[in-house]
Amino acid sequence: MKFNAECLRRGPVALAIVTSLLSACATVSSDPVVGVCPPVMEYSHSEQALVATEIETLPESAILVSWLADYSLLREQANACGPRSGRGIV
Repeated sequence: MKFNAECLRRGPVALAIVTSLLSACATVSSDPVVGVCPPVMEYSHSEQALVATEIETLPESAILVSWLADYSLLREQANACGPRSGRGIV
């Protein structure tokens, strides 16, 4: 095989291209965006009272009870995320 100077120049050029393409991916952050809060649905007091009555009729062993507890926690976290026109959402 003959020595070819052209072959030696292609390696570093290809390496530089691949390195620049891969480093472009590193600019994307996987950290959560600060200041962006999910929307929280507002429910009227009559709707809340009706749901409370319906929940009371469920057996304590109902899986829905634990799901609603999780949902309540998510709503609290969303409310704590940022101010919403001066009032909390229940």
